[in-house]
Amino acid sequence: MGLLDGLLSEVVASATGASGQQPSNPLSAILGGLASGNQNQSGNLLAAAMSLVQQNGGLGGVLDLLRGSGLGAQADSWVGTGANMPVSPAQVQSAFGNSALSGIASQLGLSPGQASSAMAQILPELVNQMTPQGHVPDNHVDLLSQGLALLRGAV
Repeated sequence: MGLLDGLLSEVVASATGASGQQPSNPLSAILGGLASGNQNQSGNLLAAAMSLVQQNGGLGGVLDLLRGSGLGAQADSWVGTGANMPVSPAQVQSAFGNSALSGIASQLGLSPGQASSAMAQILPELVNQMTPQGHVPDNHVDLLSQGLALLRGAV
């Protein structure tokens, strides 16, 4: 799986209680903060973000969707090797639509606003983690599928 191995190992270890360490990965830190220490919720949040990406055509599809929504600079910064530009919850909701975020909210027991806020924090670092060389890897669809299968088995 390569790109997501370290991240998923950390999240899975956290979700199963196998790790007593603080997260060293920025995405794990974001997930831990959003989940307020709830280890299962960290894995669920990551799975929801990865599913959102997968359902919108993988990384390429999400990047195109964001660019088409006027968020090209942000999306490009997430893929690039520099700092990630932030995106607001309202921008995420506008790009992905109310039904997608309401589905995530329902799945996770959150309000739609909380789901939008969570995705606004997770997506930049998730895309960043999946594009460490500054471009979308050819096997990004496989990475998403494998990562989701691993997460679903652990949480």
